[in-house]
Amino acid sequence: MLKYARLSLLSLALAAAPAVTLVLTPSQAEAQAFSSLRQAIAEASATEEQLAAFYREREFQPIWTTADAADRRNALFSALAEARNHGLPTARYDTTDLVAAFETATNPYEMGRADVQASLLFLQYAQDIHSGFLEPGDIVGDIVHTLPRRDPLELFTEFVDANPYEYIATLAPQHPEYTRLMRAKLHLENLIDNGGYGPTVQAGSLAPGNSGPSVVQLRNRLIALGYLERSMTAEYDARMQQAVVAFQLANGISPDGVAGGDTIRAVNRSASEHLSEVILAMERQRWMNFDRGDRHVFVNLPDFHTRVIDDGEVTFITRSVIGSRDSDRRTPEFSDTMEHMVINPSWYVPRSIARGYIPSILAGGANHLQLMSNGRPVSRGAVNWSRVSASNFPFDLRQPPGPRNALGLVKFMFPNQWNIYLHDSPDQHLMTHEVRAYSAGCVRLDDPFEFAYHLLAAQEDSPIDFFQTILNSGRETQVNLVEPVPVHIVYWTSWVDTEGRLNFRNDIYGRNAILRQAIANLGVEIRGVNS
Repeated sequence: MLKYARLSLLSLALAAAPAVTLVLTPSQAEAQAFSSLRQAIAEASATEEQLAAFYREREFQPIWTTADAADRRNALFSALAEARNHGLPTARYDTTDLVAAFETATNPYEMGRADVQASLLFLQYAQDIHSGFLEPGDIVGDIVHTLPRRDPLELFTEFVDANPYEYIATLAPQHPEYTRLMRAKLHLENLIDNGGYGPTVQAGSLAPGNSGPSVVQLRNRLIALGYLERSMTAEYDARMQQAVVAFQLANGISPDGVAGGDTIRAVNRSASEHLSEVILAMERQRWMNFDRGDRHVFVNLPDFHTRVIDDGEVTFITRSVIGSRDSDRRTPEFSDTMEHMVINPSWYVPRSIARGYIPSILAGGANHLQLMSNGRPVSRGAVNWSRVSASNFPFDLRQPPGPRNALGLVKFMFPNQWNIYLHDSPDQHLMTHEVRAYSAGCVRLDDPFEFAYHLLAAQEDSPIDFFQTILNSGRETQVNLVEPVPVHIVYWTSWVDTEGRLNFRNDIYGRNAILRQAIANLGVEIRGVNS
């Protein structure tokens, strides 16, 4: 225990009283000391408005530097010592200066400054572990999550009234996925310390029936990765084929049991690469450290799937097409709330897309699109086309409902500034592709009708009949959801499933590469890379 912990505020004040001719009574000395303490706390906390408000509400009493605050201090130091296990930038939590401040706080003024120094360090750690140490939107513009930052005044008020060890333990995400990722991080670090996954596979592709040194390398990698039990076989046999299928499923590769180029490249990724993915995944979990909703829709962009989650269980899943790799068509990451669906929707063509149709319209084509002005249809025959050009084209474009509508026959709306929503598509053949990045930003669904039935089952006795009756009418119809559903569009390239299996997906938009550089700049330790 630090030496200051044995001293009370009064004894510190009296011990620090200057040797002057004025003789103060104990009560006067105590008052003077407390005034000096309050002044120091007020001055030092002024840079953080809500921290200052917290101290002000407590009449500038210290929370760390009193003799009875030992548990609080020890809980803080213990948490900071474990920050590396959470993949946090540990340089932010260097306690050297704080320890020195505590040990040299021999007068009330220095005690006050040390107290605020501890509070600022606690606040930095608490915010980082609770909702992330990055500001992702400043790094990648398409990451537009609203981070669940804790209000500092609320944070400190709760903390001082709680068991400090227990309270600090609740700051990290309590979602089981975070716990599984943390466990995977520790496993990978131990693996790296013991040599990683071993030699890489020196072959372009391998298939059942093959044998030889490359098959042995594949066997050993699959054993190290946890997909195959220890074996001495040098044959690409049925057991190895099953292991390859399991590996492919966990890596977003078509599960054909053949170790082709994509599979070999994935198998050859190092444990350090996997570790960096897991550390990013933990940070992404912190960005979503809030109540996601008992029922919510979960769109994982690099996984090309949309799921409905009910009470932590996947109750519906369908393939998805996401925004293309073009910089202006990538689907952003954000959360919103689905309020309604539209059956037999019209497509109001975005301006960015409409420009591509204008030359065809001027030439008399693109007749599947309707001209609109002030929300009303305009007959093409009523337009003086000699006065219309691509530069002064005055109309909006609308595609009426129908089987060839670009949105298909149903769309699911959660109004947002990016005009991103989920919808059907007439181009269902794209759903057979392994990489499904083709849209202008919205998310297309492989099974939109079944998705609608699943949502409507919460409010309709016969959801299929209800939906089909409206569909068969051909009329554009909005159906409100009685219970709006949160929608979370995320970019998770790594997660641990409920079976404990690490999953990885390709960095389709290159966001990981940028974020990895950001965390490297902050000095986050990645074993085998910068440890």
